[in-house]
Amino acid sequence: MKFSLPARLLAEFLGTAFLVAAVVGSGIMGERLAGGNVAIALLANTIATGAALVALIVTFGPISGAHLNPAVTLADAIELGIAWPDAVLYIGVQCAGGITGAILAHLMFGLRWYSFSTHPRHGWSLVLSEFVATFGLLSVIWGCSRARSSAVPFAVASYITAAYWFTASTSFANPAVTIARSLSNTFAGIQPSDVPLFIVAQLAGALAATLLFRWLVPNLTWTEAKKRTLR
Repeated sequence: MKFSLPARLLAEFLGTAFLVAAVVGSGIMGERLAGGNVAIALLANTIATGAALVALIVTFGPISGAHLNPAVTLADAIELGIAWPDAVLYIGVQCAGGITGAILAHLMFGLRWYSFSTHPRHGWSLVLSEFVATFGLLSVIWGCSRARSSAVPFAVASYITAAYWFTASTSFANPAVTIARSLSNTFAGIQPSDVPLFIVAQLAGALAATLLFRWLVPNLTWTEAKKRTLR
């Protein structure tokens, strides 16, 4: 079934808003309940994010593809899975949805609707982590969508859950989420000055994975894989 562009844009907006609300909200809840134990707070943050990703991709995937991530949308556009004008609109609503999700998380926990983060996340190791995290995310998406497209929601959520722990940056792997988290001076935040390099690393990782899988599995485009998913 082909959905209209407004329906797809609304799905991307809502999906990204709920994703960021889950990331920021669970970070706030985890920090409040962990009694100063950062590992427990991160574990709570991880579980909530992974669980939300499964639900959101299953819910919005049939409508918009459930990109929920400008890096994913750009990769899809490069492979001609989405028209470039539509991709630009997708990215716009993803960023707007992410900011909305951060605001909602703040309001649900009785905080000011926004607060610029003072949480430093800089240094080459964290930038490398974002490259690795996003390269891995797009590799999972490309590999599953070309071979077992029905596994994408669970594979993506599993990967992000793991990447929270094996990357030094805790795997943002999403420019829209990164921007939104810069507006949250909470456990999940990132100071605005660190955002640009994170986004550069994320886009570089997405591009590298896209080019790799174009060579690894050249016989099936993402567009064809999505058609298989909808059968």
